[in-house]
Amino acid sequence: MHIVVVNRWPRFPDGQRWDFSLGRFEELIDHERHRVSYVVDPVGATGVLADPAHIAALVEVGDVNDFDALCGAVRKVAEEVGPVDRLIAVSEFTLGIAAEVREALGIPGPRPEDVAVYRNKLRMKELVAEAGVRVPRFASCDGADSAVDFARTTGFPLILKPVSGAASMGVHRVDDEGTLSKLLEQIDTDDYELEEFIEGSIFHVDGFAGEDAGIPFMAVSRYINDCLAFEAGGEPLGSVVVQESPLRGRIEEFARRCVSALGMTSMPFHLELFVTADEDLVFLEIAGRIGGAEVPYLTEKLFGVNLFEVWLDALCEGRVTLPPMPDDPSGGWLIIPKPDGLPARVVTSTPMSDEFPTVWRELVPSPGDVLQPGGSYDAVHSGRFILTGDEAAVEADIRKIIAGFRIETVPVPE
Repeated sequence: MHIVVVNRWPRFPDGQRWDFSLGRFEELIDHERHRVSYVVDPVGATGVLADPAHIAALVEVGDVNDFDALCGAVRKVAEEVGPVDRLIAVSEFTLGIAAEVREALGIPGPRPEDVAVYRNKLRMKELVAEAGVRVPRFASCDGADSAVDFARTTGFPLILKPVSGAASMGVHRVDDEGTLSKLLEQIDTDDYELEEFIEGSIFHVDGFAGEDAGIPFMAVSRYINDCLAFEAGGEPLGSVVVQESPLRGRIEEFARRCVSALGMTSMPFHLELFVTADEDLVFLEIAGRIGGAEVPYLTEKLFGVNLFEVWLDALCEGRVTLPPMPDDPSGGWLIIPKPDGLPARVVTSTPMSDEFPTVWRELVPSPGDVLQPGGSYDAVHSGRFILTGDEAAVEADIRKIIAGFRIETVPVPE
């Protein structure tokens, strides 16, 4: 089989950063049994660690999200090595364009309409609503007038978000009509949707959908704060794995209904939902990829499940193998975002692992380090922590770390 991997992720050999360490293509894809090629951007090139003798072809492009560049690179690989049997993309930001390239070049695998059920936030809500799952009221922003009409009917606050966005980028909470009108002037309304604001706690479910849309593995977690508050408000973000309870059982069944309604098979998923004060469950959104932030690393630590390995085995070998599940473990993670005024040099910071035995891993910048602007959850922030232990103890420690963590920085001249 000829497998082409599209990679935009780096690897960090210094041992301090664990980002992308589970997506070890050189180990998780059999480079001797299969012909394995890579298409990468300059950052993704640093993440290709396979023996060059076992790489069939490697093409670097400026941007793997440029359709012409990616399509041309895959076509070049096919001319050099032979027809492509699998085009693998595991990043949220390459799922859609990889589907377009498959369709253009006749490569087997998901097409744009298949990917839309877990990339297009309008389409996914339409499908799960048809299956009887409660979703927020929503509407496409076809134009400013229709958006304002929806807002007046639904009431404020509302959520304005990109239809195919990720990581809460471009998401706005809109509290009044004046703010909505200003935002609508600044965006391409064809690419956005409006949603009813749902009051409640946000949970996430991370798992793997099997061949029959069943779920052989999933873990339920409860957010501490939320992604929008992290991205737009600079608030800490974390979550805690939920241990056995009637609510967890209901959420697991909710996840099964959503995955079945969307026909998701042989792929990981990251589902987010609201739990209201009355414990009603309301769909938020779903992604057909592995959860971000510290989710995959905590999942492997607690359950022994590397979701990258499971996914690549399903794609390359046609099998899904999971280890025996442990008893009911819990853990959590926390990211304290960068301070304002970047770039900035760290003067002092407060590691927490000595004070909290629940901390399994931490990444805290040292005095003298320079924090740069940009990046997502996997950037070097003020502090990143992964914890293990009893659910209640882990949540208590996360909240104590939020209260007690300190970092002092000074601006770095441009």
